[in-house]
Amino acid sequence: MPAVNLKRTSGVAGPARRAVALVPRASEGGAKLPAKEERSRRIRKLAASDFLRDQDVTGDELLSLLDLADEMKRHPGDYAQALAGKSIALLFEKPSLRTRLTFEVAMKQMGGGSVFVDGPIGVREPLKDVARNLDRWVEGIVARVFAQTTVEGLAEWSRVPVINALSDAYHPCQALADVQTIREHFGRIHGLKLAFIGDGNNVAHSLMLTGLRLGMDFALGCPDGYDPNPDIVALAVSLAAETGGRLQITHDTGEALAGAHVVYTDVWASMGQEQEAVKRKKAFRAFQVSDGLFALARPDAVFMHCLPARRGEEVSDGVMESPRSVIFDQAENRLHAQKALLLMLLS
Repeated sequence: MPAVNLKRTSGVAGPARRAVALVPRASEGGAKLPAKEERSRRIRKLAASDFLRDQDVTGDELLSLLDLADEMKRHPGDYAQALAGKSIALLFEKPSLRTRLTFEVAMKQMGGGSVFVDGPIGVREPLKDVARNLDRWVEGIVARVFAQTTVEGLAEWSRVPVINALSDAYHPCQALADVQTIREHFGRIHGLKLAFIGDGNNVAHSLMLTGLRLGMDFALGCPDGYDPNPDIVALAVSLAAETGGRLQITHDTGEALAGAHVVYTDVWASMGQEQEAVKRKKAFRAFQVSDGLFALARPDAVFMHCLPARRGEEVSDGVMESPRSVIFDQAENRLHAQKALLLMLLS
């Protein structure tokens, strides 16, 4: 049976739509709306119906989302009823602290609600049936899954927006919070260098795509045999050509860290890879972000980790607790970036 797009929303992937100012300009006459009302009127709707991959938003939309996230962080009360009467379903195949709680709190702080279901998706009943039940009850689906095909299947059969809260291929919500955090600390994103030390995994994929889209330089220092997905690398190369960012993939940590403003790492064995833990620990031993390795970056570099961390494995406790560690700023910004994403998809 051919795939059918069942989305109720009119937005489809295609040319980027410009944000339209819905309030009168001062020069056009008329009373100026209060700041709170003006901010809420300027929320930009995403062109795509779903957020399954980092590339589902355009560069302009990404900047609008970051601006909105910053605004919502400064003025949370202005958006207290922005999603009143709306609900999302959280479908989680993997355990979570930050992702689950920040989505639940995000909906609550905007006047909406959420329901949580854990366990495998599409086992007790077909995935397409799950999707078509949920879209009768909720306004959005947030799925944290093992396989990227699961979120894509939900999006194919659901008439409401689907958000990828983590898959084996991407972690796009994490990347949104990360670039928001980087911009907060450096005042800009374009021209900075992010060095990711470790596995060429889903987090590396999303940071690579999102960072290069915003004009960052991205370097991955990984052991031989743990390179990122070549199709995602090819896409990243094309993004770098458009924005002027530089992509570097190396097995030399010193090369990756040279000139880096941001040093990032993740666990060596992700959920679902536990059987490889011993093998991976041996392969990644020289890739621990220790005090000595961190010193190879710029003296003003910050340290980032998506968490949870295995202290003493991929990163030392000293680096985690360093004054230049911004790991909890990242965690906080999961809330604000996801509030902006929800608002731009559901409002």
